[in-house]
Amino acid sequence: MTSLTRLGADELCAAVAGFRDALAAHKEGINRLNVYPVPDGDTGTNMALTLLAVSEELEHCERQLPAVCKAISHGSLMGARGNSGVILSQILRGVSSVVSDADGIDGATAAAALSAASTAAYQAVMRPVEGTILTVIREASEAAVRAADDGGDLLAVLEAAKAQGADALARTPEMLPVLKDAGVVDAGGTGLLLLLDALLHQVDGRPMPEPVEVEGPVLPDVLPGHGDGHGDVSDLRYEVMYFLEAPDAAIPAFKDVWAGIGDSIVVVGGDGIWNCHIHTDDIGASIEAAIEIGRPTKIRVTDLIEQVEEERWVRDAAEQGAIDEVPAHLLAPVTCGVVAVATGEGIRRIFHSLGVQGIVTGGQSMNPSTAELIAAVEKVPADHVVILPNNKNIIPVAEQVDEHTSKTVVVVPTKSITEGFAALLAYDPECEGPGNAAEMAEAAGNVVAGEITQAVRDSSWEGGAIATGDWLGVTRDGIKAVESRLADAAVALLDVLVTDQHEIVTIIEGEGASAGTTRQITEWLGEHRPEASAEVHHGGQPLYPYLFGIE
Repeated sequence: MTSLTRLGADELCAAVAGFRDALAAHKEGINRLNVYPVPDGDTGTNMALTLLAVSEELEHCERQLPAVCKAISHGSLMGARGNSGVILSQILRGVSSVVSDADGIDGATAAAALSAASTAAYQAVMRPVEGTILTVIREASEAAVRAADDGGDLLAVLEAAKAQGADALARTPEMLPVLKDAGVVDAGGTGLLLLLDALLHQVDGRPMPEPVEVEGPVLPDVLPGHGDGHGDVSDLRYEVMYFLEAPDAAIPAFKDVWAGIGDSIVVVGGDGIWNCHIHTDDIGASIEAAIEIGRPTKIRVTDLIEQVEEERWVRDAAEQGAIDEVPAHLLAPVTCGVVAVATGEGIRRIFHSLGVQGIVTGGQSMNPSTAELIAAVEKVPADHVVILPNNKNIIPVAEQVDEHTSKTVVVVPTKSITEGFAALLAYDPECEGPGNAAEMAEAAGNVVAGEITQAVRDSSWEGGAIATGDWLGVTRDGIKAVESRLADAAVALLDVLVTDQHEIVTIIEGEGASAGTTRQITEWLGEHRPEASAEVHHGGQPLYPYLFGIE
């Protein structure tokens, strides 16, 4: 084909669609590269979801450059996911700011747009780090400007940007020791190059790169909070994100406040609406800073340590084929089937024993996508399907499934594994979905849930100090027990939760549990709560050596 010298609105929309499809195809490989700022394994997913939001915005706009650029800018801001998605949104907004005022995208315009994208990306990050997506977009834009200054046409400009961007990506391990130690290049920069590939595909018909198998990084034997203090991997535990409605003039002071309580800070937007992202140990302060100047909405908090551990578990389970294995006796058609979200080989086995036909691996921060839930629903041999999310963060995703399948899908909003188990005691495979959901929701509501996990840093609670390594007894209402010994924390939590009115205490052992500790727990129950019988199961879940369900 003859190379195009100018792109219009239709070609730009096609390039965005190509970028979206490429990110979707490459996201797992990009996820496996991710090690900075924490090995949370979701860079590809966040970038893909950000582009999906852009594409949805483009579906409803006129095919004129100003309208297309406005849709790209707004869609990327409102749909940005995670640190990588927010930076990508700023890159797209920078491009849109230049292209919107142009008659089309020629070589000079493309160079100016990439330069604006680089500037916008750096401005969005309070502490820019080289060896990341920032380096890739900067060097690509600089090469594009040089090519345009030399009189290069659109193809020459994009070729120069792609070549220099690829070279910068290859050198990212030299700039970030954590990448070098892991033997990978930067994940965000890898995803960004697909944008240049999509533009080259429109201009010159260049084939889009095929996804390649990526072994993934050799992750360091540390978690956030356990590092050596040199800053290679962030040691801050929580990721906080929200939209902020506030005057533009108040944002510089807001950024200064955030600079004192965290890192990986990205604040993008304008005209009164901002997309804000930070890693911090002080969730309250990060939100209070917004309340002081405006109104935060759609607040999302992610525990990065749980995300690390669950990503490892999800990967291990997938490699073992755990997600797709279904016992033969559950393959027979029924009126209503069940799909559950779960972690842990033992928990998966228990769910199957209770009649669950489909299991999707996921948890607190490794939330499955709507597409994964749809795929599981479609495999269930039933026209009606109940979904058990078993986590509050997964409920909204599960509620999107019904409109994307011909089956009748209902969600029982279970917020824990033990609630999911309890719900299944009321499950009738020959009853239709809505009837099952009502009975199962009532059964789940009768469960009191608790869990034991370990503190990764010094902190405090209403009962006093928390030291790194202490065992925490946690309920939906917060921390209820803190002890230096695992068994002591477990019995202290049960002392709070189990009353003389309870009949059954389900104990699910996870990683870190032991036969001796479990025996201490059951003996305590026998002595202090003799009316309640203990049922012990091996779940194998990460992070939580014990999960409790009290009925």
